[in-house]
Amino acid sequence: MKWPNMPRFRFRRVHVERTLIGCSAALVLLLSVQSRNVELEPYEEPLEEIPQAAVSVSAQDMQQTVVYYADGDGYLVPVQRDVVRQDGIAKATLELMVQSARNDMDAARLGLTPVVPEGTTFELDIADGHARVDLGREALSAGDKKQEENMRTAIVWALTEFDTVKDVNFLVDGQKRDTLTHGTNISGSYTRVGLNQEEPAAPTFAGASEIQMYFPAQDGRLLVPVSRTVYSENDVATAVFEFLRGPKADSGLETPIDEDVQLLGVSVKDGVVTINFSEEFTKIAEQSDGGVQAMRALMMTCTRYPGIKKVKILVDGEPYQMPVDDVPTFANVAAEVESQFPEVMLIE
Repeated sequence: MKWPNMPRFRFRRVHVERTLIGCSAALVLLLSVQSRNVELEPYEEPLEEIPQAAVSVSAQDMQQTVVYYADGDGYLVPVQRDVVRQDGIAKATLELMVQSARNDMDAARLGLTPVVPEGTTFELDIADGHARVDLGREALSAGDKKQEENMRTAIVWALTEFDTVKDVNFLVDGQKRDTLTHGTNISGSYTRVGLNQEEPAAPTFAGASEIQMYFPAQDGRLLVPVSRTVYSENDVATAVFEFLRGPKADSGLETPIDEDVQLLGVSVKDGVVTINFSEEFTKIAEQSDGGVQAMRALMMTCTRYPGIKKVKILVDGEPYQMPVDDVPTFANVAAEVESQFPEVMLIE
C-alpha cells in the first residue's frame, strides 16, 4: 500500500557515523563526571562493621559509684551513678566532680553543679584505710570559702563511700598546706562527719552527738542529707524523732511529715526497724507524689545506722502500706531522677 504525499528521508552513511561518534563522546564525558563525584564522596563505614563495643556498653561493664554535687542552696547532694567499670574507680569518682563541659551537663540534668574547680587533677594513694589526695594547683582557684568547704567535704565523703577508705588527708601540688585560698582548713585527717551541718542554736558542749537525716528539697526532686547536733543517744529512735521535727525553718528544705503526727514507738529486731505513728501519718498519701519522697527520706534516715536493713511502718499499731519498697537502695539515683524529671535539661 502506498501513502500519498509522504516525504522521503535519505541518510548518508557519513552522517550516521558522525552522529554515533558524538553520542559516544557525550556518554564518556558523563561517566567521567560521575566517577569524579563518587571519588569526592566521604567514606562511611557501615554500622554493622563497627565493633559492638564502640556502639554500646553492656550492663556487665558498668558499676555504681557515689558522686557529691552542690545544689542551688549550697547543700552537698549524694548521687548514685552508673559508670564504666574500670581500675582506679576512686580517682575516677573524684574526676566526675570537677567542673567541665561534660560534668557540668551531667550534673545540670539533676539540677546540680560540680564542686571542684575546673582543671583540678588528683593524685591518690590509699593504704591501710588512709587516703592521701594530692590536689593540683587549680584547686586553689575556688570562688569562695563555701566552694572550698564543699570541695573538701565532697572529696572526703566520696572517698569514704569505699570500704577501703576510713579517713582522708590532703596535699596541694605535692606540698602540705594548712589552708586553701579562702581559709578552709585542710591540715587534718578527715572522716565522715559534718555533711551539711546545721548551725546549732547554742554552743555545743561535751556529750553532743551528730545525727544525719534526709529531707526533700523544695522542688521534690532530690533528697538532701542534713547533720544535726543533739544531746541524746545517737540511735535510730533519736533520728526518727528529729526527722519528725523537720528541717530548720530557713533551710530551704521540706518538712516531709505533717506536724500533727506523733511518734508512738520505735523498735529494732533482726535488722528491721518498726516505727509506730499516730493516725495523722496517713495524711502522707495526700502529698503530690503520694508520699514517695517522704518515705524514702525516712527510710534513708533509718538505714544509715549499722544493721538496719528494712523499715516497717505501723499506724496506731496496725501495718501501713508504704508507697515505696521497704528496702531502699540509695537516696538519689541519677537515672531515676532524670527519668522522673526529664524537663530540667534537654540535651540533644
